[in-house]
Amino acid sequence: MESAVVRASDVVVTMGCGDACPIYPGKRYVDWELADPAGKSLNDVRAIRDEIDGRVQALLAELVRARVG
Repeated sequence: MESAVVRASDVVVTMGCGDACPIYPGKRYVDWELADPAGKSLNDVRAIRDEIDGRVQALLAELVRARVG
């Protein structure tokens, strides 16, 4: 199932898996280095969540612009 999802994707976002992630030729890969939320306070986890949200929104806007433009 994972490979079908990746093959259908325009961009593959990884979060610190490095060489452990499978690579599919012809795909754009973006690695987002983020703090590990394990053991963090609720406020710290919320900040990490908000950072992910901001990155997703920016990537989505980029992809929409690329399709429209």
